[in-house]
Amino acid sequence: MKLLRLALPALCGWAAACLAVAQTPVGLVRTEFLADPPPTPSSHASTICELKGGLAAAWFGGTAERQRDVVIWFIRQEKGVWTRPAEVARGDEDGDEQWACWNPVLVQPQKGPLLLYYKVGPSPSEWWGRLKTSDDGGIHWSASRRLPKGIIGPVRNKPIELSPGILLCGASEESSGWRVHMETVRQPGSASPSWSRTVDLNSALEFGAIQPTILVWPDLGIQILCRTRQKLLTESWSTDGGMSWSRMRRTDIPNPNSGVDAVMLKDGRALLVYNPTTESRHSLGVALIEEGRKWHHVLNLEDDAGEYSYPAVIQTADGMVHTTYTWKREKIKHAVIDPALLK
Repeated sequence: MKLLRLALPALCGWAAACLAVAQTPVGLVRTEFLADPPPTPSSHASTICELKGGLAAAWFGGTAERQRDVVIWFIRQEKGVWTRPAEVARGDEDGDEQWACWNPVLVQPQKGPLLLYYKVGPSPSEWWGRLKTSDDGGIHWSASRRLPKGIIGPVRNKPIELSPGILLCGASEESSGWRVHMETVRQPGSASPSWSRTVDLNSALEFGAIQPTILVWPDLGIQILCRTRQKLLTESWSTDGGMSWSRMRRTDIPNPNSGVDAVMLKDGRALLVYNPTTESRHSLGVALIEEGRKWHHVLNLEDDAGEYSYPAVIQTADGMVHTTYTWKREKIKHAVIDPALLK
């Protein structure tokens, strides 16, 4: 009996460990919070990118979305360890008063500084785009610059570098209905970047669409997938490098009026992080897309009470997929996925 009493704790620990392993979804390597506790009561709309020394991420946070104390927070890895989040942008750069900050987007072009695009203003229908740059991976930042009139910059998801020094950005406007357009910037980190934009890709009377994510299919062209009010994602295609686009049409991928993000994988598939429902943001998962059309759900990241939303996703040089997302509007969660295990 004494030996049994001594053995029971070890057996229970072993059983718990086995159960934890068994319950870990196939393909999910690990999860963590980027800042715990977070610097503000509310955190939302994260972005992530790979730097030479590791990863970097940003989000907006304050008392609550739309409040004037909402600023942009930035965090980076140093020797594999996340730094403490630092405030890097606030909505007082125009000199009159402080406005809420929104939707940061980090991008590290092949050449030039790290770019931080973000929005400032009282609401998405009235905001404007701004840019800060960093030559040392986010340790120090330039002064903020306002983007040209009529240009919003990447509205929520990462741009695609079509060729060195040319970024294709998914953009949208929420005034006079939800409308998507695309923007191209040449020499984005220079003192005088050159911007251009397309016409609107949809009529707000047909689809209320915003926040495109971009996929470049080598043999098919460029595809965008857009959040909508119609309970599904829509798509549009370009076969001339983003200069012109097909008429927007619906897909059969569900969407509860929430942001998504996708990334082309090195193996030729695309990976989408999305809310696989039509009514709420309580569930967040991963789908694989093949040939621009065929998709299937492969992984659940969250499925519980609360909101899990606004993912950002990249594939790093080692082949791992990294996604960050809003966790209950309180924190930003980071998940690492091995796409080779996803079938």
